[in-house]
Formats: sequence, structure tokens, C-alpha cells
Amino acid sequence: MTPRPAALPWGPMARMTGRRLLAAVPVLAVVTFGVFALAAASPFDPARAYAGTAGLGARQDVLDQLSDNLGADRPFAARWWDWLLSALTGDLGRSPTLRQPVADVIGERLGWSVLLCGVAFAVAVTAGTALGVLTARRPGRPLDRAVTALAYTLEAAPPFWLGLLAVWFFAVHLGVLPAGGLTDTGSDTVTAGQVASHLVLPAAVLAFTQLPWFVLYVRQGVGDALREDPVRGARARGLSERTVLLGHALRSGLLPVLTLVGSRVPELITGALLVETVFSWPGIASATVEAATKADFPLLAALTVLATAAVLAGNLLSDLLYGLADPRVGFDG
Repeated sequence: MTPRPAALPWGPMARMTGRRLLAAVPVLAVVTFGVFALAAASPFDPARAYAGTAGLGARQDVLDQLSDNLGADRPFAARWWDWLLSALTGDLGRSPTLRQPVADVIGERLGWSVLLCGVAFAVAVTAGTALGVLTARRPGRPLDRAVTALAYTLEAAPPFWLGLLAVWFFAVHLGVLPAGGLTDTGSDTVTAGQVASHLVLPAAVLAFTQLPWFVLYVRQGVGDALREDPVRGARARGLSERTVLLGHALRSGLLPVLTLVGSRVPELITGALLVETVFSWPGIASATVEAATKADFPLLAALTVLATAAVLAGNLLSDLLYGLADPRVGFDG
């Protein structure tokens, strides 16, 4: 009889998720408080930022009145508390610099950022795993040395430099891909074909910034697994090299890679901001820059909460995957 597959431990997974959600509440509160404190200590004047070029020649009494209308002259702790109470009801406030509700600012841009990060991360994991396995099978061979050298080179390359290089080569020199934006110049509609073609370069560049970590981790993990006694025993029993590699070494070697899912999220977010800026991708990068440089308290707090929640979710996902892959670890974290 064929053995029935083991049922997923939904109960322990749910309890672990609940504990992490409870722990995330004070973390997010402290993070947003710190954002308001740092923004208040910045040299930027929210009133002048709101007034724009008109604020350059405005009288001080006009700026003071504008600051009072915006509530920028209140203590930052009071502004943070009011924002927090409103956020709990779903009202994230209004962005004074972009002059629209914060929820609309995020809603218009978040989907494009998620699309970019999701495609890039999937490409990085898939390509990194494949290259890591190929190099681990024959360490020291020309392919191993070439891929490892490329991985270390990409690891040290700044994302914006890779982006500019990609624009010059593929968009300017070869002219085979668009240099940036979401749609073709002069187009009034957004089509799937245009989005796909404009997504290629930024997603590829962002994937290349994450690729080295997966290549090196998989190479090390699978290489160590191939030298372990269970793998040697599988080979001694006459199992094919494909079965030994995919059924034994790869599963054991991928365990350390699961921890990368959470640890790479902050780097992925930072890289996405730089890549979106280089390629004029309509994600949250421009909103983040606006919020940071113009002391936009509500927008800055909301974006920080979003980034922090993504990091916490990534850490939770990696722990859940690790617990599923290795039952000895469990879900006690």
C-alpha cells in the first residue's frame, strides 16, 4: 500500500503565526514612533515643503499659519498618537506633499512594487537554485569557478549601477527593450504587453542583485549534503545520480536557503527602491523619496509600517517553511 502523506501541522503553524502577530503590534508602534521622532528632528520644514516654490518668498507669518494648519508645530508625540488612533480605524491620514489620502498614494503604487519584487524574487530563487546545484555537483570545475566569480561580482555591484548599465546596453545600445516607465511613449492605456516589456529590465536587474546569495547558499548546502553519509549510502545502494541529487542532497541542502526568504526582504525592498528610481517604475519609490525629503509624517509612517510588516512577514514565512521542511525544528518560535 502507498503510505498516506503526513498531514500539515496546521495547529502549531497557526499558534506560531498568532504569537508573531501579537509580537508585531508593539514593534510597529515603536517603529512609527521613531519615524515621527526622526522626522521632527530633520531640518526640513513641512510648511515650506507643502508650499513648494511659493514658499521661497513667503513671509514668516504666512508660513507659521500654514504650519499651524498642517499641525506641524505640534509636538511630534501628539502627532504620532493622533495618527496612530486614526490608523487603527483605517484612516492613514492625508499626504500634505502629494495632496491626496495616504491610502490612495499606497494603493496606486503598491501593486506595481509587489509585481516587480515578486517577479524578481521568483527569478532569483529559481535561477539561483539551478546554478547552485550545477556548481555543487562538480566543484572546482570551470563552470563552478565562473559562476562563483560572477556571484561575488554581482554581490558587490550597486543596484543603481547595474540598472544604468542595463539601460545603456539593452535600451540605448541595442534598442531591444524600453528604458523605463510602465507604458510606451504617447500611449494612453496600460496593456499587459507593454507592462511585460517594460518589466523585463527592472525585474532582471533586481533579480541579479538577489541572485548571488541563493547561488552561494545552494552551492554550499548541496555540496555539504553530497558529502554526508545518507547521500553516500544512497549512492552505494545503486540509486541514480539524479535521484541522489534531487531526492536527498537538494532537500537537505535547501534547508539553509529557507532562512534567506526572510533575511533578504530588507535588501529586496531597498534594491527595489533604487531600481524603481532608475527605471521610473511607478511603485512606491517616488512616494518614499517624497516622504523622506519633505518630512511628510503620515506618508512616511505608513510606508515604514508597510516595509516593517513585509520584513516581519518574510521572517515568519521563512520560519514556517523551515519548520515544514525539517520537523525536528518545529514551530516553537
